[in-house]
Amino acid sequence: MLGTRLKTAFRHPNPNLQFPWNLAQIGLFIFPLSPFLGAVTLGLASLKTWLRQHRTIIQSPLNWGFALLGVLLIISSAFAENKTEAFLGLFNFLPFFLFFAGFSALIQTPTQLRQLSWNLVISSIPVVIIGFGQLFLGWTSKLEILWIVLEINILPQGDPRGRMASIFMHANTLAAYLVIVFILGLGLWLESFQQLRGRGQGAGGQKDKETRGQGDKEDKEEISISPLSPPSPPLSFLFLTAVLITNFAALILTNSRNAWAIAIAACLAYAVYQGWRILIAFVSGVVASVMLAAFAPQAIAVIFRKVVPAFFWARLNDQMYPDRPTALMRKTQWQFAWSLAEQRPWTGWGLRNFTALYKAHSQIRLGHPHNLFLMLSAETGLPSTLLYCGLLGWILFAGVQVLRRSKDIDHKDKLILFSYLLVLVGWVLFNTADVTLFDFRLNTLAWLLFSSVCGVVYRYKNV
Repeated sequence: MLGTRLKTAFRHPNPNLQFPWNLAQIGLFIFPLSPFLGAVTLGLASLKTWLRQHRTIIQSPLNWGFALLGVLLIISSAFAENKTEAFLGLFNFLPFFLFFAGFSALIQTPTQLRQLSWNLVISSIPVVIIGFGQLFLGWTSKLEILWIVLEINILPQGDPRGRMASIFMHANTLAAYLVIVFILGLGLWLESFQQLRGRGQGAGGQKDKETRGQGDKEDKEEISISPLSPPSPPLSFLFLTAVLITNFAALILTNSRNAWAIAIAACLAYAVYQGWRILIAFVSGVVASVMLAAFAPQAIAVIFRKVVPAFFWARLNDQMYPDRPTALMRKTQWQFAWSLAEQRPWTGWGLRNFTALYKAHSQIRLGHPHNLFLMLSAETGLPSTLLYCGLLGWILFAGVQVLRRSKDIDHKDKLILFSYLLVLVGWVLFNTADVTLFDFRLNTLAWLLFSSVCGVVYRYKNV
């Protein structure tokens, strides 16, 4: 039974892509703790897919769009204020365009999306454990085994101090990673919950099995040798419950307002999607209470602050960090980035040039303006930014279109596709108040997620 289950769960629909699919799963599983080995394995998976599907890849209009974007970025770099920095900045884009093209041909079915979710959720466990050890047990380490095998860098008490960062370079980057894992894990948890409820409904469960017949047929055509396999529904439900609670706790301890808001919004989105009105009312009440404690007039805020911990409301209204320099305020950074875009709207000032320009302006060194789209407008110009947003926006729009076409996709698989679309929306929202581009892990995961949705769209829309 177990062997049959493994085979029916992980087979790739195209036998020629079985090996790169196996590589992709292994690479994603080891990626958090070993970015170099994970990236090499994922890169090999993309390369193998390119070699075996190059005609299909080259014929994709979307890939031609990314090729045009690459040309525009190169032109922008040629006109940059600091050309060396600008051309170095291309490595945050051009290799990932090739990576995207390969994986959009490799990932084709919702079952593959589901397996990638499991790999991401399970591989997040050591990351979160290290984070708790860092924050509460004073763990500190700079461990490198042959550099490429294992890379762990833990700062005592987090970075910034008091905020969980685990093996990431900053608490905000860990928060962005945990948001991705939390949303995908919540989708798997809901799927397990529905399976358990279907079993408990007897005849209803049998009926549900019949309605899932088409999707089950498709599942039986897919396989791979995955490093991990999902456990049975009861064990899945218990396991995912524990992991979600732990990940959500870690997410809170990153002290990232951006991540908090996206995680809560994701919970509301799932509740609306499932039609759970009581949960919608409860979450809305909790959010309203926190917001009133943070931003209501003093007479009203005092009432809610008796219930809501200061950890939340003081962080939201910035009372936790008073007297912050104006140059470190996001509003100041955004205004400066937009002023740069207005001065050079066509070619921008060059990738990675914001830091030096902002330091000359404010005497403070800042890596980015905490908004990806304003940063791209300032550094690459408006045409490149609009094309970039248009290409990613098309993937989201096409994914929503597939989700709405109930005849083309099984109900069970619609939930996993909805999870991925929700993650992509969360990524967009996170990058309106921060920039995940400069963290190699997060940048790779973002392109993997976009390419995965794109691959499923190709399968159902035949574009």
